Amino acid sequence: MAITRLLIANRGEIALRIHRAAHEMGIETVAVHSTADADAMHVRLADHAICIGPPAARDSYLNMAAIISAAEISHADAIHPGYGFLSENAKFAEIVEAHGITWVGPKPEHIRTMGDKVEAKRTAGALGLPLVPGSDGAISDIAEAAKIAEEIGYPVIIKAASGGGGRGMKVCHGPDELETLVQQAGSEAKAAFGDDTVYLEKYLGNPRHIEFQVFGDGKGNAIHLGERDCSLQRRHQKVLEEAPSPVISPEDRSRMGGIVAKAMADMGYRGAGTIEFLWEDGEFYFIEMNTRLQVEHPVTEAITGMDLVREQIRIAEGRPLSVTQEELRFTGHAIECRINAEDPFTFAPSPGLVTSYHAAGGMHVRVDSGLYAGYRIPPYYDSMIAKLIVYGRTREGCIMRLRRALEEMVVDGVKTNIPLHQALMHEPDILNGDYTIKWLEEWLAERG
Repeated sequence: MAITRLLIANRGEIALRIHRAAHEMGIETVAVHSTADADAMHVRLADHAICIGPPAARDSYLNMAAIISAAEISHADAIHPGYGFLSENAKFAEIVEAHGITWVGPKPEHIRTMGDKVEAKRTAGALGLPLVPGSDGAISDIAEAAKIAEEIGYPVIIKAASGGGGRGMKVCHGPDELETLVQQAGSEAKAAFGDDTVYLEKYLGNPRHIEFQVFGDGKGNAIHLGERDCSLQRRHQKVLEEAPSPVISPEDRSRMGGIVAKAMADMGYRGAGTIEFLWEDGEFYFIEMNTRLQVEHPVTEAITGMDLVREQIRIAEGRPLSVTQEELRFTGHAIECRINAEDPFTFAPSPGLVTSYHAAGGMHVRVDSGLYAGYRIPPYYDSMIAKLIVYGRTREGCIMRLRRALEEMVVDGVKTNIPLHQALMHEPDILNGDYTIKWLEEWLAERG
């Protein structure tokens, strides 16, 4: 069924990104927004705009009833959730479909399965994905946890089953602290997610974070679009991503890509998804799957030439995948810098009025952002205000182009982390591709 009017249940740069893809397909757009986002760029450009509540996300972008009402009032025949907010909420996906509205996303049962980290790990193992050694499911008592920890060896990491963003995670270095840390992780998880279920895994000392982009048509066909290296992180939040990874060989890319694509085909997966791994000493270990579009999807678009949002919409319409695995080609190198309104080294948020704005430009330079001079960045949401994506025929050429683009980028009136990215692009370890998920925090600690 062809989509004619798409409601975008999100805000900021991703809402604008979806609007652009939809318009290029001849689809009308409906922007929903909080009162704080009335002047946002995606609201200005959409064909229709509906206010769904006050600034707090729980009263607007997380308000399911308000979003469904907006879809009915505007006669939208589809909803795209973007990322964050309700994008991985199986209940919302079910409600959307129950109202006869097309959900631009995976099947609700797959969202639910992969949203529970214990169930996701169990499912991944059954689908043939390599797992980190650990408990088969939730930990029921301390005796069981101690037995598993002894078997796989310390250190171990305790994780919340419903967790994310580093909350409900504790690293345990020995049996003396196990009970206390299990209780702390459970308490944190209960407070943050309403679920105190935790599980246990082998703690990998210094891995990289490698993720594979996948697409399925929901009818047993799936492809992979290569990997992204997301190892530059602070407090489990990604700062910079690149594709392909500097450490993954073409042989390992083909092998692991084949494994993840087969897993998604066997699952009957529909739409875009990302399977995340830790990689250490040449081995991949599944950690989770995100059943949505990722913030860092543009680097995959750069090296494949595919429009991932367009592909999401096509699949939601019931159409087949636009390419076969054999037709896909990976060329060149791409890096994405997340530009945040924050102090570049203390990371304190810096909302406020953007007094002047100039987006970097030139060949193979892309800026995804809803910023403009005179826009007031609200304090209520995530601090990311732009994504700078640069492509080059080689990694070295990409880095040189990124240095130039960062010099051109101007956001005045608020603090941004552009100086952090500029500093990173001169670090020998970064230039050599020799970094892990611990690198950035250690580098920041050394700088004091």
